[in-house]
Formats: sequence, C-alpha cells, structure tokens
Amino acid sequence: MATPSTATAATAAARRIGRLLLPLLLQPLLLAGCGREPEWSVRTLSDPGLPRQSSEALARCAAQLRLPPELARPADPSNYGSRQPRDLFGRMVPHRPQLIVLHETVISAADTVRLFATPHPRDEDQASYHLLVDRSGRRLRIVPDAARAFGAGMAAFGEFSVRIRPTSLGSLNNVALHLSLESPADGRGDADSHSGYTPAQYRVTAAQVLLWQAAHGIPLNRLTTHAAVDRSRSRYDPRSFRWERFEPAYRQAARICGFGAYDTGRAN
Repeated sequence: MATPSTATAATAAARRIGRLLLPLLLQPLLLAGCGREPEWSVRTLSDPGLPRQSSEALARCAAQLRLPPELARPADPSNYGSRQPRDLFGRMVPHRPQLIVLHETVISAADTVRLFATPHPRDEDQASYHLLVDRSGRRLRIVPDAARAFGAGMAAFGEFSVRIRPTSLGSLNNVALHLSLESPADGRGDADSHSGYTPAQYRVTAAQVLLWQAAHGIPLNRLTTHAAVDRSRSRYDPRSFRWERFEPAYRQAARICGFGAYDTGRAN
C-alpha cells in the first residue's frame, strides 16, 4: 500500500503530466471548433505510377548486388518520430516515402552514431538519418524507413513541402528517406569541398537508392541533396558529391536487378 507521501507525489506527477498532455490533445479540437480556417493548402506530389517491388524481389536484388547486411546503429527515440498522417486541422497530408535526400556527416561515422544515440530533449538538438554509408561502404541503420528521421528541418522540394502546424514553415521529413555519406578526414570542417567519397560509398549509395525506389515506387528525379532542399541556405551537403560517379554505379545496379523503370533522370 502506498504511503500518504508517495500517494501525494503520484497525484502531483499525474497532474503535471495531464497539464502537459491536455493542450496537445485539445489543440486540433480547438482549431476546428473555433471556425478558424487553415492558412495554407495541403501540397502533394503526383503519383509517378511506378511499381512497388515485393520483399522477395528486393532481397534478390540486394543479393545480386552483393550488398552486405545492414548493421543496426539505432538512434535514441528522442532523435526521430512517426510520419504524421494528418495536420493539426485534421487534413490528410503526405506521409509515405516519396523522396530520397543525400547528406554527409561532416564528422566521423563513429561520432555520428554516438550523436544520434544520445538523448536530445530539445527540438533544436534532434537529428538523424535513416542510413549512414561509411567510408568502407558499410550500411549503418539509424532509423527504420517507416519512421520519420529528422534530416532536413526547414526544407522544400521545388514548391512542395509538408506543413503540420501553423508555426511550421514546412519540411520534407514526413516523406523523405535520408541517406548520409561519411565525410573524409579532410571534410570535417567548413571548407567548400574535400577529397570526396570512396568507390565503395558510391556503389553502395547507388544500390541503396535503387532498393528504396523499388520498395516505394520513387522515380530517380526525386533523388536530391540536402543542399538543394534546404530553405535556411546554410546546408551545402553532400559537398564534393559527383553525379558522374554515382550515375554509372546506379545504372549498373538497375541493369543487374532489372529495375530500369525507376531511372527517370535525376532531379534538376
């Protein structure tokens, strides 16, 4: 049986939790009930009409490409979330993977894994990718594809972004798959460029992009970079990425797996 002091403490804790949760639970109802109209329209991307391959076909492709298994390096739950199916007005918003965004770490792969595994209670400190490809070509799994990684906060693909809250300017995380390349030692700073990525990184990145396309029906012209989608004008990654090295590796992978339908040309 609880003592009076522990019972009082439990009651106080429950009240504190209630005060925190109640506004979150009531906000959509308050917005709808007061007759307030949304200040923005829901944006969508057109259906590219590409097939989604079965898990068996994807596994066969990965085996044909001789991709090693992913290595689990999970992020702390504070550093990722759920893909949101509705905005605060209750409207359906895009929430399935439709874009692939390339990044680079700027720090070592080991330091990146430690950073994402560290709890970050403040929103401004939270970050993650779905996959990290290290210098040797290993695939490090950070966040499940079904979850929302925090890879590109204030971002847009052309005019498209997903806005959930009135205070948001729009993001792509609700529909993006984020892949990051480990930077070389001379790229761990603010220089405009560096010595580049390894052949293993290009080969594995091309294969992973193809597998994601085939799993979710994503055309190649929805493969982009953090630099291209960032609205803050402060992100330039992946610096020194060479499309002329990526494209031959990608086309070879598509030919081996018979997935040429996804090669729609890269985004402008």
